[in-house]
Amino acid sequence: MNTRKLAAIQTIALAAIGIALLFSLQSVHAAAEQQDAASFSRGAKSWAQNCARCHNMRDAKEFRDDQWKIIVSHMRVRAGLTGQEARDILLFLQKNN
Repeated sequence: MNTRKLAAIQTIALAAIGIALLFSLQSVHAAAEQQDAASFSRGAKSWAQNCARCHNMRDAKEFRDDQWKIIVSHMRVRAGLTGQEARDILLFLQKNN
């Protein structure tokens, strides 16, 4: 096989690998977005069900992301939230502020 044909085959193979990686990354990104959307939805529901038991509903913009992290960590213990509930609520609050 001459070097031109070999170079062409290598170029085509590299392009195919690049395209496959691109589609793979897009699939991973889409799956992460779906997971975030589900977590966001669960967070909104958990926030409304759990936090409203003892508090007036707070505006998510009332605190910064770093402040919500501390507040949710504290309230996880006080409200008996699961780790997943706390993560979902935190995601919901941080995406809304």
